[in-house]
Amino acid sequence: MTMPKRDILVTSALPYANGPIHLGHLLEYIQTDIWVRFQKLRGHQCTYVCADDAHGTAIMLKAEQMGITPEQLIDQVREEHQRDFADFLIEFDNYYTTHSPENRELAETIYKACEAGGHIARREITQAYDPEKKLFLADRFIKGTCPKCKAEDQYGDNCEVCGATYTPADLINPRSAISGATPIQKASEHFFFKLPDFESYLREWTRSGSLQPQIANKLSEWLDAGLQEWDISRDAPYFGFEIPGEPGKYFYVWLDAPIGYMASFRNLCNRMEGLDFDRYWKEGSDTELYHFIGKDIISFHGLFWPAMLKAAGFRAPNAIYAHGFVTVDGRKMSKSRGTFIMARTYLEHLNPEYLRYYFAAKLSGAVEDLDLNLSDFVQRVNSDVIGKLVNIASRCAGFIKKAGGQLADQPENPALLKQFTDKAETIAQAYETREFGKAVREIMTLADVANQYIADKAPWQLAKEEGKDAEVLAVCSMGIEMFRILMTYLKPVLPAMAEKAEAFLNTTLTWGALDTPLFGQSINKFKPLATRIDPKQVEAMVEASKAPAAEPKKPAKSAQQGKKAPETPTEIEFDDFAKVDLRVARIVKAEHVEGADKLLRLTLDLGETQRQVFAGIKSAYAPEDLEGRLTVMVANLKPRKMKFGLSEGMVLAAGPGGKDIFLLSPDEGAQPGMRVM
Repeated sequence: MTMPKRDILVTSALPYANGPIHLGHLLEYIQTDIWVRFQKLRGHQCTYVCADDAHGTAIMLKAEQMGITPEQLIDQVREEHQRDFADFLIEFDNYYTTHSPENRELAETIYKACEAGGHIARREITQAYDPEKKLFLADRFIKGTCPKCKAEDQYGDNCEVCGATYTPADLINPRSAISGATPIQKASEHFFFKLPDFESYLREWTRSGSLQPQIANKLSEWLDAGLQEWDISRDAPYFGFEIPGEPGKYFYVWLDAPIGYMASFRNLCNRMEGLDFDRYWKEGSDTELYHFIGKDIISFHGLFWPAMLKAAGFRAPNAIYAHGFVTVDGRKMSKSRGTFIMARTYLEHLNPEYLRYYFAAKLSGAVEDLDLNLSDFVQRVNSDVIGKLVNIASRCAGFIKKAGGQLADQPENPALLKQFTDKAETIAQAYETREFGKAVREIMTLADVANQYIADKAPWQLAKEEGKDAEVLAVCSMGIEMFRILMTYLKPVLPAMAEKAEAFLNTTLTWGALDTPLFGQSINKFKPLATRIDPKQVEAMVEASKAPAAEPKKPAKSAQQGKKAPETPTEIEFDDFAKVDLRVARIVKAEHVEGADKLLRLTLDLGETQRQVFAGIKSAYAPEDLEGRLTVMVANLKPRKMKFGLSEGMVLAAGPGGKDIFLLSPDEGAQPGMRVM
């Protein structure tokens, strides 16, 4: 599987250096990291750089509030960001800061090129000004009463109560959100980038295939409405880079933020041999450049950024990939509901690879919001990662070790293995086009095939028969080889698990080695690769994310107080019901339980695994009447230790009791393991 080597540079949007990373941020970095890891797995030169966006008024004010310098604040936050990213297995080749000598130099270079080309204008504008702080105020730093609905304490651009939009001048009783002083109007000279100079270029570039259709259509609305000059300066006091030759005038944070991509890469080039900055960034480059961003910042990246690059003689990106927002349980992330979850809070409760897998399973190449449904998250990870993927290795490894630790010399079913490797290009194309959900579906379909093969061959039964050792080894070697291929496909998504699998398989997983099986080689002792999520872990994470509740009001004293309330059925929320995982199971064995009047011991086949369940149906069914029948079981019920053994679930039945107990049986066309909706 050889292919031409590509030289690729990839960036993610720069997180702002005034707060922690949360799950909404992580979608982008996980998406980018998976794509980069895939490219590296395929053998390409793929470099991933990022940085903290470290300039602006907000950072200056927060540092002042904390009693530290802006430099101390951004250093502290950068360290926290890097720790969170590393713990989520996001592997940057360089993570830098926009407050760097490289970024200052490049910002000045681009500005001077724009100025020399006649693309910078100057003119006086009037803005709101805080006379106490001696600071010009952006709209978000002005508060007052909404002119429409009269709601108090609203920001200077829109009302959060009625949704009205307006200018700060429209506010009733406006005040500075910083000092509380009444703003005054003050004039100042500002610098503008002449974006309209690049209209024809941007019309062509935005329709060149570099943007998703939805984004290109949105930007065409801006172009059709007429481009406006872009204000690229701010007045002192301001934390950023001073415009060369213009004392008291600073580059607006959004000018030097995207230049931070270039600065981070230049910093890496200065430290690493073989990377040539000009080769990647000069116009006419034969390398590839991709930006992954959120849909809320597309105007900066899709219009201002390529125009500035063009003005300064640099290349435009090959593509800009935008994604949507993250919702939790179908709603906007909320502190009161505990769904505004910080990266560090998640890590205190759950394995980071589980979020990587869930995001991957739901991501597409479209600009769509992604919903983190917490119940579905638990079910999907437990079913796919544990019940399907890990289950293959855990079912087969023990038999291989018992046979001496060496795989069989030849595949038991070469055609079946070919079915797995034949999917390589389909899965690769899905990764390449960011259709990660499609890739995961293809991989999990193969995992189902592998589990079905093992279930049909039943090596645990063969092992009980005389003279079947070679057959057991052949079957389990097939299982291990299928697991190797699946783990290779999933290595970009589950890198830590892949590393454990490599230690177990005694090999390195690479895309180029998909067609090189391990038959005849030794493997190491299997160690658990992952554990199931307990829903209580998710509940604890949500609880830890909740904002402190207000002091509850004491209820008024009731005339009925002290009287016992009539009994009513206990109600549960739909989300609680949705946690119940109902699965089709085949009863492969039914036995009497010695010493039990009502119980039968059932061995249930769920497709990828078998479970033991004790069911109180002895009065209605003889064991021989049950074997081979399908039933419905609660597959995610916590195992219960009973006097007669461990019960690992519950079968569903109905009826008044005694002999009138009826198993809930699905249609005979159903398959073991199938979910019951």
